[in-house]
Amino acid sequence: MPRTQRSRGPARPGTVRIIGGQWRGRKLPFPATEGLRPTPDRVRETLFNWLAPHIEGARCLDLFAGSGALGLEALSRGAQHCEFIDNQREATAAIAANLELLRCPRQAAKVHQADALSRLASPPAQGFDVVFLDPPYQLDVTDHCAGQLQSGSWLAPGAWIYLEKAAGSPPPAVPPQWRLHRDKTAGDVVYRLYHCE
Repeated sequence: MPRTQRSRGPARPGTVRIIGGQWRGRKLPFPATEGLRPTPDRVRETLFNWLAPHIEGARCLDLFAGSGALGLEALSRGAQHCEFIDNQREATAAIAANLELLRCPRQAAKVHQADALSRLASPPAQGFDVVFLDPPYQLDVTDHCAGQLQSGSWLAPGAWIYLEKAAGSPPPAVPPQWRLHRDKTAGDVVYRLYHCE
């Protein structure tokens, strides 16, 4: 869900396409919320190729969820559960509506309208196997969120963490337990997948 600092005119409603899994090819609407940019199709396709051996049955967390594209893709590909967190009411309402449209079982997803940084301050009842961390670029909170995820019991043993930033930005300062598994640049996006050892 990249949100760039460049002005691209007024926000417009759009659609996001599920790339693979049970909902493959489904196109879902997202609202005209300024700064909301779903992770591009080719980036999601590459990411989920990387995650293919680990997504089935996983518990996922989609922080700064925006359109929910990453979490929805995970559920489509067999994730057991996904929690979506975003502070924008329009975004969380659209994610909830799309889950209903897809007839996703209620126990498979939870949507929270909340500030991600505040949410990370309180440990969850259970850690997550896969975390998607894609904050708006201008917030510069990736390093802080990575530290909170590690210290706050948000990660299950052997968790995978996806980070997305603007191309050309400094590499994130991640906890020493995180090993870089893969990284790639696509246009103005650089994305990385870490494995927590």
